[in-house]
Amino acid sequence: MQMTMRWFGKAYDSVTLAQIRQVPGVTGVISTLYNKLPGEVWEQEAIAALKQEIEAAGLSLAGIESVNIHDAIKTGAPDRDKYIDTYINTLERLGQAGIHMVCYNFMPVFDWTRTELAKLRPDGSTTMAYDQSIIDSIDPNDMSGLIERQSKGFVMAGWEPERLSRIKELFAMYKDVDETRLFENMKYFIDRIMPVCDKYNINMAIHPDDPSWSVFGLPRIVTGKEKLQRLIGLSNNIHHGVTLCTGSLGTNPQNDIPAIIAALKGRIHFAHVRNLLHTAPGKFEEAAHLSCDGSMDMFAIMKALYDAGFDGPIRPDHGRAIWGEVAMPGYGLYDRALGAAYLNGLWEAIKKMS
Repeated sequence: MQMTMRWFGKAYDSVTLAQIRQVPGVTGVISTLYNKLPGEVWEQEAIAALKQEIEAAGLSLAGIESVNIHDAIKTGAPDRDKYIDTYINTLERLGQAGIHMVCYNFMPVFDWTRTELAKLRPDGSTTMAYDQSIIDSIDPNDMSGLIERQSKGFVMAGWEPERLSRIKELFAMYKDVDETRLFENMKYFIDRIMPVCDKYNINMAIHPDDPSWSVFGLPRIVTGKEKLQRLIGLSNNIHHGVTLCTGSLGTNPQNDIPAIIAALKGRIHFAHVRNLLHTAPGKFEEAAHLSCDGSMDMFAIMKALYDAGFDGPIRPDHGRAIWGEVAMPGYGLYDRALGAAYLNGLWEAIKKMS
């Protein structure tokens, strides 16, 4: 297991590599070329510069999150092969640069959904939260504005303005795409990219849907144990795997995350670990990483990863805003650093117990 933190690049992130380097036990970062739109080929020079910058700070580039997938691929549009070829070109360049893990998602329209980015908690911290009743009461065309107003001026991952200015067009593209067709389009994509993944030993780690149910009537195919097993069954290739995100899977309290980890043994290539507090059906907020602060047993989750032989990169996921820090919602330094220390402590204890 390698403890990492997500870093968006110095042009977008309030957190510096020098600060991440000082978090005990964190030896790498998960990064991306944040200015790249779906369908663009990543230049070798830009990939090399990103890697060199990270390594110069004493860290490793442990993986990419994300190389975003064009909607033509997800919808199975007539021009999808053009965009898959572009994606393969980018994977080849990442492989040539010695990068062996890519996290991505196959979510229609919205990358993730929250209704509040700075909900005040009793301890004075703020956190991201979700309320299904709010989603049910608003027009999906208003979602990008809702997120932008709360983003503190940061460009939120998955809510890039260039893409979300086309909300109506995107919804029209997915009008005839149901879960069956989305699975079929996923299989087509996976079958096309596996040869380059084999050539460069690149693990593709699909991220679960967030939240783990349909939002605005859009299909969801990565929501729980059954669908994850079906998804893994699309290809026997070991490079086709999963990002085990406790925060996304944990949005549904019926998801038994340790059981999901056991069922996916050998196919978990990346892990996002965080806690959630469920306050009512369809209503939750993101908590501190400690088990006692939320609704999830973090010890059981980390032990399940250990027992499954997980040895990939892991990162503390969304943190609260604490101690007056102004940062991209979910991605401040302080609470994620506390989370990294806590998860490392659990891992050390589990390892010594075993």
